[in-house]
Amino acid sequence: MNNKPSGHMTALALARLGLPALPLAFVALPLYVLWPHHFATEFGVSLSLIGGLLLLARALDAVIDPSLGHWLDSCYAQSPARVLRRCYMAALLLGLSFIGLFFPQWLLGRDVAQADLLLLTGALLLVCYLSYSVLTIALQAWGARLGGDAVARSRLVGWREGLGLAGVILASLVSGYAGIPALVALFIGVLVVGMLSWSGAIQPAPSTDAEQSGWWSSLWHPLKDTEFRGLLGVFMVNGIASAIPATLLVFFVQDRLQLDAQMQAQFLGVYFVAAALSMPLWLRVIERFGLVKAWAAGMAMAVLVFIWSFALGAGDVWGYTAICALSGLALGADLIAPGALLNGVLQQRGPHAIHAGAYFGWWQVATKLNLALAAGIALPLLEWLGYTPGAQDASALAALSGSYALLPCALKLTALWLLLKASRLTLMNKETV
Repeated sequence: MNNKPSGHMTALALARLGLPALPLAFVALPLYVLWPHHFATEFGVSLSLIGGLLLLARALDAVIDPSLGHWLDSCYAQSPARVLRRCYMAALLLGLSFIGLFFPQWLLGRDVAQADLLLLTGALLLVCYLSYSVLTIALQAWGARLGGDAVARSRLVGWREGLGLAGVILASLVSGYAGIPALVALFIGVLVVGMLSWSGAIQPAPSTDAEQSGWWSSLWHPLKDTEFRGLLGVFMVNGIASAIPATLLVFFVQDRLQLDAQMQAQFLGVYFVAAALSMPLWLRVIERFGLVKAWAAGMAMAVLVFIWSFALGAGDVWGYTAICALSGLALGADLIAPGALLNGVLQQRGPHAIHAGAYFGWWQVATKLNLALAAGIALPLLEWLGYTPGAQDASALAALSGSYALLPCALKLTALWLLLKASRLTLMNKETV
């Protein structure tokens, strides 16, 4: 493996480093969307118990992520090869736990007490989440340690996020047309390919700097960084704005648009395909105007497009399809700019980004909190406003449309204001390309 800087990376080199993101994104959709329904119908477990297991495992996972980041920093300080060896083990555990979650009868048989089944499932969820976090944080920190200017960082993040979107689309298609066994088998295959690709990717230089600190100091180091806190705040508010429509999508499509589940899949497909196609466009915008302006433009475009969802009614298929397509185009900026800006912040802190793992550990916590906070805000608000699933009275539908369309736009505008404020006050305004 060579150590060529990221600014000179070819498309093939970028693809090799981005390919592990495909299986990592591939696992996310089945675990959150397909597994609860599969587990409930196959084994008769109540949705409340499944939800409790997911919440508990996710909460423990989020608490541990910053410590995982510090541990990976210590591995990077010795050599990238050491990191890869740890990632091989994490990938093995991820694959085995993923299989076990969908086919626990292979381990326990079908005639098993529900308590034993839930105990095994809880352990598998925790292993799956932790393995996923190790691989995600390690991959992000690897890219950050390669350095490069704003355009080089954006290309690296763009390839990684684009291949991640390909994983989401692939998982959607396979689960819909081939079923769960094919989904699990394909996941294992793409995970192996992704890890082999990572093995041959360009390596960052090891960071043996004396700045490496103890666990407690390293754990909290990122939160003492004013610029990181500012960027994290923008990322979280913007992320909640994007997660609220995802949380309310089923309710909006079924009750407001009066459409079936098959149309939901089509709308999501249009959204993600448009986002994937937008990546080269946003890379050109970043090259011309810089990361901050590109991200701001993406946020503004998202608001101008998505606010029209409020005016939609029953049967508005083509109107909502257009909104999904244009919102997907705007999503490209959200996928590229935050990660590239964070890599830039880390580059300003030192030549080898020695605390990158700790920074990305907190970044992962924020990513997970976005989904939790979106549900925690939107669902109680809907209930307070008088909406219940299946409701068709005018006031309930107005509450649903307002929560789905207006609340995310208000949060997106808040994130835009925070971004512009942060760009004037921090090193982010030095992103000139």
